Order: sequence, then structure tokens, then C-alpha cells
Amino acid sequence: MIRRLLLAFALCVFGIGAQAHKASDAYLQIDVGDRQLALRWDIALRDLDVALGLDANDDGRLTWGEVKAAWPRIQAYALPRLQIAGCPLHLESTALERRNDGAYAVMFLSSGCVLREPPAITYALLREVDATHRGIVKVNRAGQPATLAMLTPADATTPAAASVTAPPSHAASGFVREGLLHILTGYDHVLFLLCLLLPSVMRRTPEGWRPVDKLAHAVWPVVGIVSAFTVAHSITLALAAIKVVSLSPALIEPAIAVTIILAALDNVWPIFPVRRVVVTFCFGLIHGFGFAGVLAELNLPASAFAWALLQFNAGLELGQLLIVVGVTALLFLLRERPRYRALAIRGGSFAAMLVGALWLIERTANVSILPM
Repeated sequence: MIRRLLLAFALCVFGIGAQAHKASDAYLQIDVGDRQLALRWDIALRDLDVALGLDANDDGRLTWGEVKAAWPRIQAYALPRLQIAGCPLHLESTALERRNDGAYAVMFLSSGCVLREPPAITYALLREVDATHRGIVKVNRAGQPATLAMLTPADATTPAAASVTAPPSHAASGFVREGLLHILTGYDHVLFLLCLLLPSVMRRTPEGWRPVDKLAHAVWPVVGIVSAFTVAHSITLALAAIKVVSLSPALIEPAIAVTIILAALDNVWPIFPVRRVVVTFCFGLIHGFGFAGVLAELNLPASAFAWALLQFNAGLELGQLLIVVGVTALLFLLRERPRYRALAIRGGSFAAMLVGALWLIERTANVSILPM
């Protein structure tokens, strides 16, 4: 039984794609005027590559020439998947922009309509290829606070059927969901947590790992570790999202991979001279920068930002709680199996080190090794 469960864990680990951390988000900004509206739509090139295969020579790199040649396909694919009720949209111009988390295709659209109410938006981008994709909408009206909405493509047979009305009251629950999905689909964060949890139902003695006697003996160390991770990533999430501290993903993404390697290595050969809760706090600071992309890109007013940050962080913690409770309970049931130490702690840690090393190579050398 334990071999089957651990084999399933290993298959999940090795099935993780190269986009281990970044969720699929597009950004829409709608500026409502007295007689018309202007819309800016930013779509990540990595997402368009999944949908359209922009990398013509399959070398793992998108060149300017490949993107330029693909612009007609990008427009033909994207434009039918965005509609605003009563406002036919017209493409004005296109651009490419380097954002905090990569390169984006930008489309500028306009419409000669007047919006008196929150817009009813039909949104179906990437519905066929990525069920986790979200469109984050910011609506600006002169003399009024900016409002937010989260658009999720519905499961429908045609783009027009995936209709979502986006009043500002829906933004809060949308950011809770965004945070939840961000942690559950952020496989590098999940793998880091698993590295911390694998030995949680054991205690390290001079003779090696020994199973804990009671669930409480495993729970309280886990509470300390998770609390340290939560506090740390909340600090840097807030600092990065308000752009007090700004670090490039080119630095953060490899650093997250390194935290996985070191946490897994410590399970096999103790390398840290301090308690694991201290190490978790330090590594959590790094992971917090990885969570910040969505909120940092929105440029929200202070009050709206504070509310969005609270909701987003609540979603992160809910997802983290689901992972920790489920994994800890399962490991506690398996802890006394004869092969637990060999298969779970050593085998699981070596597997995590290997995946972390592959991610590190991918993120520093800009190559694709693991399957998408």
C-alpha cells in the first residue's frame, strides 16, 4: 500500500510542468469615457504559445520574428473570445511588453459606446487549454474609484456561452479564488511544503528517524513550520506587491528551486545549524516574492489594494491549509510502515532534489526539460 501511494506521489512530482509557479493570468484595463471606452488587453506569450504553438522551431525560445509572424493568429484567436455587451470592440494597435513575470502581447481596443453600469463581459480566452486561466479586469471611470473583477472562462461549447458579468462586488471572492489557485497550481511551492512535511511524523534521533507516538507530536511542529512560512511569505508578498521591494523573477524563480533542493537535502543529511522553523521563515521570504505578481501588476489605489491583498492572502492560506492537513494525516497513517523512511523520506527527498535541480537549470538557462 505504501509503495503505491508513494509511487503516485512520485508520478505527480515528475509530471509537474516547467511552468511550475506562474499561474495563467491576463490583464484587462477598461477606461470608460463620456462617449467611448478604451481597453488594453495584456496576454502572456507563454499562454499564447500553449494555445497556438508560437515557437515555430520548438527550441524552447520565442523570438521577435516568431511573435511578429504569429500576430494575425493571435488576433484571430483572442478577439472573438472577448465581448462587452452593447460595445463592439475594434482593434487599434498592438505591442509587446516586458512585465514583471515575462513578455506579454498587448492589444489596444476601443468602442464608441457609453457604459453606465458595470460591464457585462463575455470572456473565453484559453478555455480550451487551461481551465485555471483568469482574466483580471480593472475598470477606470473619471472621478470614481477603480473597480476590479475576476473573469474565469466557463466550460461551454462556444466562446460566447462563457459569459460573466463583472460587477465590483465580485472582486473580493475572485481574489480569494485567485490566491487558492495560485498555491494549489504553484507546484514549486507545493513541493517545498511537501519537503517540509515528509519528516513531520518522525523524530530525528542519534540512531536515525523514529515514528512519533501521537498525532499531536507531529501537528505542533507542523503548526510552527507552517506559521513561519505564512508570516514570511505574507511579509514579502505585501512588500513586493506594493513595490517597496522589487526583485526580478529571473532571480526569484531559480531561488525558489534552490529552497526546494536545500529543504529536501536537509531531510537526508542535516545541513542547517538552526531549527527548521528558522530556515522555513527565511525560505518563506523568498517564496513571498513569487506570490506577488498578480497584485503588483494591477497598480491599485491604496484602499482597493489592501482589500485585494487580504483576500488573496486568505486564498493562499486556505490552499496551504488543505495541503498541510491532507498530507500530514496521510503521512501519520503511513509512518510506522517498514519502508517509510527509505521510500518517503529518502526517496521522496531525492525525487524533490532532482525536480528542484531540473527547475533550477530551466530557470537559469531558459531551456525546457520537464514536460509542459
